[in-house]
Amino acid sequence: MRVMSHQLPDVQATSPEVTVGLSQVGVTGVEKLVKIAREDKRPLVFTAEFEVFVDLPGWRKGADMSRNMEVIDEILEDATREEAYRVEEVCGDAAERLLEKHDYTSRAEVSMAAEFMRREETPATDRETQFTVDIIASATATDEGTREEIGATVTGMTVCPCSQGMSASRAKETLEDLGVEEGTISEFLDRVPQPGHSQRGHATLTIEASGDPDVDLNDLIDVARDSMSARIYNLAKRPDEDHMTFDAHSDAKFVEDCVRSMAEGVVSEFGHLEDDAVITMKQSNDESIHQHNAHAERVVEMATLREELNGDA
Repeated sequence: MRVMSHQLPDVQATSPEVTVGLSQVGVTGVEKLVKIAREDKRPLVFTAEFEVFVDLPGWRKGADMSRNMEVIDEILEDATREEAYRVEEVCGDAAERLLEKHDYTSRAEVSMAAEFMRREETPATDRETQFTVDIIASATATDEGTREEIGATVTGMTVCPCSQGMSASRAKETLEDLGVEEGTISEFLDRVPQPGHSQRGHATLTIEASGDPDVDLNDLIDVARDSMSARIYNLAKRPDEDHMTFDAHSDAKFVEDCVRSMAEGVVSEFGHLEDDAVITMKQSNDESIHQHNAHAERVVEMATLREELNGDA
């Protein structure tokens, strides 16, 4: 019996009825296990979700989705087996291979999101605990080169300076009515921060650059966490709770202050970055006494950020 063979038509390569180009065509929600090597330590292993896109010219009906999946599977399986050294390196490698394998595209983008657990000790009782960080990584490959981005979203605590100022004013008036001397009142208010409404804050910090910008993910996480009024911890005994509350009220910050504090931390910790590195800083606070939330952000090149912090802008 003779079996007839035939080649399946490549419908994606035909011309569309509406010849309009598309900036992004691809797949989302691709879950993969990623392993990141660490010197003298066990590798970090986490489940990551990827998005993969290429641009599409107006003369082509569709992107080759099976080829996209083949490339991303191949690269991420290699990353899992061989261990990458930077999270963003996985995205950069995938984007470059996508660009290479699609002769009709001029831009390939790969982004990744994952949860990262980091161990630490509580601030007062020194008990071991863990906290969760949302990792953000991406890369864009074009004929001009590849730019990679690494970042994280972390959670902390902020205290409103405005409401704290009103509480301090009330405390001052009360102490005056009780006959306490002015000098004692001032010293008391300096040593005991007054109450202010607090909120849970979410700081996002990402750095995008060409080549290998030498950005340590743990350092980036620390800059984001320290930009708020205080760090928070999953495990907290009463001395830890007291420590966090006191710290937060000793460093009350508006949402705008958090972004500016993040900017200071970036320039201090990552001063080696090239001038064209793009820094994205966002702060969102879940307000405790309002139904709305507060948000502030800045996207800026490193050269401009340096100038502003040095007073040259």
